Amino acid sequence: MRCPFCSAQDTKVIDSRLSNDGDQVRRRRECLTCGERFTTYESAELLMPRVVKRDGSRVPFNEEKLRGGILRALEKRPVDTEQVEAMINRILHRIRAAGEREVASGAIGEWVMDELREADQVAYVRFASVYRSFEDVNAFREEIERLERAPSAEARRQQLDLLGGKGQDNDE
Repeated sequence: MRCPFCSAQDTKVIDSRLSNDGDQVRRRRECLTCGERFTTYESAELLMPRVVKRDGSRVPFNEEKLRGGILRALEKRPVDTEQVEAMINRILHRIRAAGEREVASGAIGEWVMDELREADQVAYVRFASVYRSFEDVNAFREEIERLERAPSAEARRQQLDLLGGKGQDNDE
């Protein structure tokens, strides 16, 4: 691994641990030349499907574009880096789990909005305003009202527990 500070090739691993539910290995490294420390992340590289845009064109999936859109929506919001990485990993998992060679950009956008709705409602409205091309203040108002009517994440978790979660007796 090349040092990002001095570009030397000689680095040593100080610490390794699993992160993101075991999907990544986080390594602390130290450059043997300049002594600087840095973190690297290692994960399996899987072939991602192509993205079908609204105009019908097909482009390679770009994780940095996904990350950029999420970070833009979350700018100056109280969401930490680990939460952002977890959101991105869940979206990537959904894309891979679809098992398709192509995925619609609209599906990815909806998954991003699902994640942002859970993480930060202001970021969600920011993203939705661009993604859904809000034309005026009324579109913002309608989206905020829809958000207020939706049950909270905790309420949804409790409903799921009641519907078939933990401790349910199954008489057959």
